Amino acid sequence: MCGIALIFSGVRLNLSLLHVDARSPSLHPVHEQLEFPIDGLKAALRRRGPDSLGGVKVFISSKSSSHGEENLFECFIERVDDGDAFENQNDRYKMENSCFCSENGLVLQSENSHSDPTSVAELYLIGATLQLRGLNPIVQPLMDASRNILVYNGEIFGGIPIERDENDAETLMQALGTCCASNFNLDISTCNGEGKGQSTIVDILSKIQGPWSIIYWQDRAKTLWFGRDAFGRRSLLVHWPTVEDSRFLLSSVSPASSIFHSSGLDDDNGTCEVSFWEELPCGIYSISFDAQSRDCCLVGAVKKHEWTNESLKELVEWKRTRIEPEPGNISASYLKDFLSQHECNSGCLHNLQSISGSTEAPVSTPAEIVLDALRKSLIRRTSLYTVFQGTTSASRKAELGPVAILFSGGLDSMILAALLDECLDACYEIDLLNVSFDGCSAPDRISAKAGVQELRRIAPLRRWKLVEVDADLSDLTSETKHVMSLINPANTYMDLNIGIALWLASGGNGWIYEAIDKDEKFHRRVKYKSEAKILLVGSGADEQCAGYGRHRTKFRQGGV
Repeated sequence: MCGIALIFSGVRLNLSLLHVDARSPSLHPVHEQLEFPIDGLKAALRRRGPDSLGGVKVFISSKSSSHGEENLFECFIERVDDGDAFENQNDRYKMENSCFCSENGLVLQSENSHSDPTSVAELYLIGATLQLRGLNPIVQPLMDASRNILVYNGEIFGGIPIERDENDAETLMQALGTCCASNFNLDISTCNGEGKGQSTIVDILSKIQGPWSIIYWQDRAKTLWFGRDAFGRRSLLVHWPTVEDSRFLLSSVSPASSIFHSSGLDDDNGTCEVSFWEELPCGIYSISFDAQSRDCCLVGAVKKHEWTNESLKELVEWKRTRIEPEPGNISASYLKDFLSQHECNSGCLHNLQSISGSTEAPVSTPAEIVLDALRKSLIRRTSLYTVFQGTTSASRKAELGPVAILFSGGLDSMILAALLDECLDACYEIDLLNVSFDGCSAPDRISAKAGVQELRRIAPLRRWKLVEVDADLSDLTSETKHVMSLINPANTYMDLNIGIALWLASGGNGWIYEAIDKDEKFHRRVKYKSEAKILLVGSGADEQCAGYGRHRTKFRQGGV
């Protein structure tokens, strides 16, 4: 996970089924249309902190047969290493009778071709990977033997079988590679012909439990798939083709140079004008090619597909109503079944059993049900799968915590910290990241210090590190544009303030207090950078569980 992007040029999109207003692309050369350079898009992805960044270009040619047959769509694929094409022949793929693109964009015809090339389009897929799972490093985009190409930003917590030591993207690539290549321009939801009985791309994506966004080139079907999960838990921005920029663009983040401000943040309503990107609505989309236009652009039909998972459909269509909670008689055998289906570490299992006394103990109160759900959620994100640690030395792997918590000392972050201690092996450190814009006098800094003392009391074997991230809003003006690009299309002052706090915390740069004597009575403040790859953020508990001071005051006054 980290970020994905697509630059698609030389295609005219039919958006009639999406009700999107896209103006016809101009016929000027591509280099005259650029609103921002591709390097700016790569730079924006790099600033998200990936382990690797790579790219693959797909050139799609359309030929009219000399015998008057239907158009033929053929491809040439080239892997790109951070902007430079590999010279290794193993990284170049071609089809017989295919046509190629030279560096100046002209169409070249292969010697054994018997039809005239009439148009060419280029897909440039970029993948920035911050690897969380697996034993071996990967570099996206991924490409299989069938020339399918995947860039994926997400995590798989269920729905698709994945082993403890496997990587999400590689597992998903294998699953998608088994799908049929039906023509999805037709109103069909199942495979037919040679692929009858096989799963479809929509089937596989509908099964994924967890946050995701995806761009996938299905070579056999000459179809581009893209989208994000039903709840939009991974960002994916879209630029539909316009006269000013005829490219079709997708990206996890917008480059700062592609955000246009009329006058910066508007003092009246706290918003800024953004005219280039919009948020892609949640769902699964495809672009398939069926014709060519008179101006030699390929024509692609864009379609949005319905989820095929009935349970997911129910969740998407669910309407909130007032419900009076009633304690149930839910057995903790559900937790035992969950652990038996996954290879959870023994320490985690012991901690879970010790909480309830036995896996057969009843769990009946609403509070226990919520805690049980949170606990299972933390297990999936922390200890259920092997966290990729790259080139970290063996001695450091034994102590570096893979997880950090955005920590204010409030109700939500305290609960997450206590539950994480139960689920994570005791040998790991846990970083508690606290952001303050007012030094040690900030309320969140005061409550964080009190909170870490409580955690050390209830979990003395754990090495808790309170990382104090100090910042001054007046010194962040140079970073405002960057943060605005990260949170785009959100654009209010409140969005910016929350975004800056999260951005500073996720950097993990701060101060810790380090003991300078054996009895740990004296400490010194030293610079520290968290190396955790997983950051847990709790939000909403104060609102849901009456965690604010005003709630306590109202309760003391006899109110409800």
